[in-house]
Amino acid sequence: MAILNWTWWCHPGPLRRPARGAARRSLRWGWLLLLLGVLCADARAQVPGELERQVKAAYLYKFAGYVEWPDGSFARPDSPLVIGVAGADALAEQLEQSVAGHSVNGRAVQVKKVRRGEALAGLHVLYLGALEKTALQEMLAASRGLALLTVSDSDEVYAMGSMINFVMAEDKVRFDVALKPVAQAHIRISARMLLAAYRVQTGGA
Repeated sequence: MAILNWTWWCHPGPLRRPARGAARRSLRWGWLLLLLGVLCADARAQVPGELERQVKAAYLYKFAGYVEWPDGSFARPDSPLVIGVAGADALAEQLEQSVAGHSVNGRAVQVKKVRRGEALAGLHVLYLGALEKTALQEMLAASRGLALLTVSDSDEVYAMGSMINFVMAEDKVRFDVALKPVAQAHIRISARMLLAAYRVQTGGA
């Protein structure tokens, strides 16, 4: 945990301070990938569950700083950015610790544990964890038509239409991006984030 706290906050991304220039953004993604690679290697060797959650929480937090939502996605100029977590209460709790006292592009960040059947309106990011297939299908169906970034860590859920999927590559947590559902949701992902992705599917999953 000390590695996460010290290294991560010594090299903040645009979530704490706005990025100035492409070079700085590239450098920050480089630091992010380096840090997450180290953390994931530690996760494999020490406590996979806990440290892997730290890595995914860090990614979810960083993703929000590289996404643009359409006009009307926030009720007020000071409305918080809301990250929903379904089927992964431990990850939600880790994420709450990570975002406490910090902001995304000037907005406070809230974490919400999402249960099956709850409305998804008002969320900006939704992580889909360990849920029954029917529940996952229902949530993905409910997300369509909303400006909502959906994130999974299952190839099956990715094939159903989630936009970002966590994958393991060379003992590191990386992520794939499917651009078709992103475009359908009328949100935009920064080119810098796409460059940091492991794979980008232009035709969707």
